Amino acid sequence: MTDPGARPVNQWKTLDKDLARLSQLESATAAIGRPVVATGIAFVFVVVCALLAFVLAGQQSGTLIIVTAAAFGAYMALNIGANDVANNMGPAVGAKALTMGGALVIAVVFETAGALIAGGDVVGTISGGIVAPEAVADTDTFIWAMMSALIASALWLNLATWMGAPVSTTHSIVGGVMGAGIMAAGFGAVNWPTMGQIAASWIISPVLGGVVAALFLAFIKGWINDVPDKITAARRWVPVLIGIMAGTFATYLAMKGLKKVVDIDLGTAVLLGLAVATVTTLVMRPIIRRQSEGMENRKKTVKKLFGLPLILSAALLSFAHGANDVANAVGPLAAIVHAVQDQGTAAKVEIPLWVMMIGAFGISFGLLLFGPKLIKMVGQEITKLNPMRAYCVALSAAITVIIASWLGLPVSSTHIAVGGVFGVGFYREWHAERRARALNLQKGTPLLAEERSRRKLVRRAHVLSIGAAWVVTVPLTAALSAVLFTVLRAIG
Repeated sequence: MTDPGARPVNQWKTLDKDLARLSQLESATAAIGRPVVATGIAFVFVVVCALLAFVLAGQQSGTLIIVTAAAFGAYMALNIGANDVANNMGPAVGAKALTMGGALVIAVVFETAGALIAGGDVVGTISGGIVAPEAVADTDTFIWAMMSALIASALWLNLATWMGAPVSTTHSIVGGVMGAGIMAAGFGAVNWPTMGQIAASWIISPVLGGVVAALFLAFIKGWINDVPDKITAARRWVPVLIGIMAGTFATYLAMKGLKKVVDIDLGTAVLLGLAVATVTTLVMRPIIRRQSEGMENRKKTVKKLFGLPLILSAALLSFAHGANDVANAVGPLAAIVHAVQDQGTAAKVEIPLWVMMIGAFGISFGLLLFGPKLIKMVGQEITKLNPMRAYCVALSAAITVIIASWLGLPVSSTHIAVGGVFGVGFYREWHAERRARALNLQKGTPLLAEERSRRKLVRRAHVLSIGAAWVVTVPLTAALSAVLFTVLRAIG
């Protein structure tokens, strides 16, 4: 006899299925809602920037153009934050020295500070001499060229972020200016030697970054990791490495991040870096000694000594990035504002504070809303990083920029940082394969191709996809900008 109050078994099964469907629906809604919310916040930011431009521009004939340019400048800044900042924070997050939340907070603070404190007070409106200013004498033509370059580069950065490819924002805006410049003034207006140098930097930047990062990793392995007394070796060399880092960043910031505040030449910057390196090494010796007391004589424990220097290097790189790359977002916008209000196409223009604020806060919003995807790509998906390897990447980025500046080579910080990640990954592959080959020779057995394949520590798919994105950046943004210029000029 059955209990009349009991529910049939089938009824419970039906209820479980319904609850499971509701749970799946909630999960799907949450998954869809997150990107929708981020996109909505980004849209509101763009609208607020446009309204700010409308209020500050005043009632004049070109107000609509300034408002439109401000909206696209905000859109460009959002995409720079989403794509480019990953190069600074990715290694620290991948090495677990920083959580994603901590990385976002540090990056937002230092990116904004760098943009507002040491950002470009003066920007070349034709993007560093890519197109001769005198070739675009007509103000309207100049405005449409800058607008086209801004929209084209922003669209490409958006697409690259969606694909998971970290690309150079500088190359994006350069390609946009070149394409619009060709349509506005012909091929003869383009500075082709400069474009040739930029094309060469596609190879120079990642190779230099990778070689420098691999050399530092090789030094750490040979002089700290692979010696019998690792703690004593760490006490001797870690302060020196931290001193090199501090001196390098002092030189880097003096040359790149603070050049708009204080005019410092290369020689003075290097001397400043040497002084900072010496002082930092002396200060860090007793600190590292105290930190290493009681540590086990193992590689895993020694790696912890690189955690704090890695966090500081990520913060300093973010400051320098904000100081330099904000110009990629607001340079064309400032040029349009100058052209509309002053009716001129001067090669150098002052950037109003409200324009700088759009760039600074746009980069920060873009990082918070869309940055985690590229941070994970750079820090976790190319190769496995720990604090020691990530430290080599960060140090390589600063050193390579200084070397390139000394040699007069145009390089991309994006290419350098990602090249550094590839460099430590390929060095680990080479080192692991060499040890395996030596071990197999001792056993009298060769290292089989299948075993070599299993030892690959860098994902080849990312090498090909990122490399392809780098190569197509300039020609693609140039072509898109040329099309946009033709359409905008016809409408205008």
